Amino acid sequence: MFLFTNCFGKEKISNTKEKVAKLHFYVQDLRIGHVNATVSEVATASVTKDSPYDFGSVHVLDDLVTAGPEMDSRPVGRVQGLTTNADLSTYGIAMNLNFYFTAGKFAGSQLSLLGRNQVMDDRRELPVVGGTGAFRFTRGYAIQTTHSIDFPAHYAVLEYTVYATYDSEIGRSDEDVEVFEF
Repeated sequence: MFLFTNCFGKEKISNTKEKVAKLHFYVQDLRIGHVNATVSEVATASVTKDSPYDFGSVHVLDDLVTAGPEMDSRPVGRVQGLTTNADLSTYGIAMNLNFYFTAGKFAGSQLSLLGRNQVMDDRRELPVVGGTGAFRFTRGYAIQTTHSIDFPAHYAVLEYTVYATYDSEIGRSDEDVEVFEF
């Protein structure tokens, strides 16, 4: 038996009250080589060692998300995911990031970002492609900048401003869901 659910009935779409959340936070990125690294290289390609841009290098991360740029700033969540150096001609990184919030109005909710990060640019735009909890059916974008970087210490602070359009009422109850059984 296949089960298909339709959460997009015409009546609900036209009656939604979408909201836009602007979130501003910092990521404490303890790079490879740091004594407490939160980023680890998990795979390389046969060409990675000869590539000036580390093409084919895959990293997994579990970074602290804070309200301010200081390491001891109030924790508001974690960002977990995978990054892959995916450009042969520059530092272009394919990113799959999941921001899990542990404080504030969105505690227990998650935002997912997926896209290309041209890390040498001053401002990088990444698409918000979904989420959980309050961020079900979310769409939007994030602006990432490098707040600070300390190469000898293997430590960077990344600043994010996220614009997420969401309707936290969608999917909260089965009355909004049409079920099809095959």
